[in-house]
Amino acid sequence: MAETKKQLHIAMFPWLAFGHLLPFLELAKLIARRKGHHISFISTPRNIERLPKIPPNVAPFITLVKLPLPHVDNMPENAESTMDVPEHVMPYLMKAHDGLQEPLSRFLETSSPDWIIHDFSPYWLPPIAARLGISQAFFSVSNSSSLCFAGPPPKLPLSTSSETTNEPDPSTRTELKHFLVPPKWVPFPTKITYRRYEVKKMFDINAGKNDSGATDLFFRFMTMYSATDVLAVRSCMEVEAEWLNLLGELHHLPVAPLGLLPPSPQEDNDSKDSTRDTISDWLDKKEKGSVIYVSLGSEVRPSQENFNELALGLEQSRLPFFWAIRNLSVDGNGDSIELPAGFEERTKGRGIVWSGWAPQSKILGHESVGGIVTHCGWSSVIEALQLGRALIMLPFIADQGLNARLLEEKQIGVEIPRNEEDGSFTRDSVAQTLRLAMKDAKGQIFRDKAKEMATIIGNMELQHRYVDKFVELLENHKKITKG
Repeated sequence: MAETKKQLHIAMFPWLAFGHLLPFLELAKLIARRKGHHISFISTPRNIERLPKIPPNVAPFITLVKLPLPHVDNMPENAESTMDVPEHVMPYLMKAHDGLQEPLSRFLETSSPDWIIHDFSPYWLPPIAARLGISQAFFSVSNSSSLCFAGPPPKLPLSTSSETTNEPDPSTRTELKHFLVPPKWVPFPTKITYRRYEVKKMFDINAGKNDSGATDLFFRFMTMYSATDVLAVRSCMEVEAEWLNLLGELHHLPVAPLGLLPPSPQEDNDSKDSTRDTISDWLDKKEKGSVIYVSLGSEVRPSQENFNELALGLEQSRLPFFWAIRNLSVDGNGDSIELPAGFEERTKGRGIVWSGWAPQSKILGHESVGGIVTHCGWSSVIEALQLGRALIMLPFIADQGLNARLLEEKQIGVEIPRNEEDGSFTRDSVAQTLRLAMKDAKGQIFRDKAKEMATIIGNMELQHRYVDKFVELLENHKKITKG
């Protein structure tokens, strides 16, 4: 009995992106608050300094561990996260991250945690953890449908059905057409696939990685899958039951849904009162549910053409909007981008363009906001649906397209149509989609489904129960293997 009550020491090592750091931190706070285990939260100095303050009731249980990021050529000075670098520099950030191998190894040797909860990126970690007797949990901040689309580890026999046992090794999916249809190892009907322009971009990015010497993303994912003791996923059975079940079958691993880890309400407490008041005053003057909040996250950098069409589509829609454009002064190549001439003058009063930091949860929580134009990062989707906001989806990178297809399949959101070949979209398609999601009778289903999701994501008792079950798994595994 005493063994099961022993306080665990859990190290956490997220990838250098705030879309990863923040969910990891949310999980750390919940583990500390609900179970009293000690967390060592490991990242680089500047990233840790930019995290929200740890609440006083859990601060004694969480140690923030700063490992300096090694210098790599082609990296901007003081860049330590994906939001600090343009897209073409991402492989060099990955290479710098790999330079954390030795300092992390030294920390693990001296601190002897029971578990390390890691991300997709440190493919070099498994032999270190094995040598030190540290159990591993792979925490995926992506949802389970995206992970299932990636497929099983190479050469792992499948167990989903007799038809799929002869499915080729997923690492042999080398042609664009292989990614435009649902994988054969998915045994139920689905429309979740990549678009042609998304696959083209993926192939281009992977080709460019060779110049930096950074290891391929697929290899990283599959290495971490094959070495981990448990796969923890930011999802829940109420949203992705069939995908979570399939994920366990594909990887022959315990799969632990963590719930959706919606952000804690106190995370905006550091924002300046004047900023919050200015924004609130503007929103207070708008009708309930009328405003579209536009936010493409901290990493998406659209081209000048896409930026123009989005702006002109907002103008053409005639709907009120609040557009947060922090970090959108440059595109993916580092070239500067600008709003269309006269845009702010023509939309003055109806819309506002906010170039500074914006308290996203406070804006989404305001009763005048009815929907969000989102890049479909899983964190942003969860934050919007927690408040029942309609989703107008404009995915750009990574798994955002797959997230959009999942949500559209469930009629939770509507995606802005694009050209299949180059991914371009028009102001007309933007305006039409905005009106559909926000006002038209045909779009009522999307608004209703978003509100239904709020009852799931906003149910903290339900969401926290998933974390409790995950921690019990860690406790019991520790007891069995090391007790």
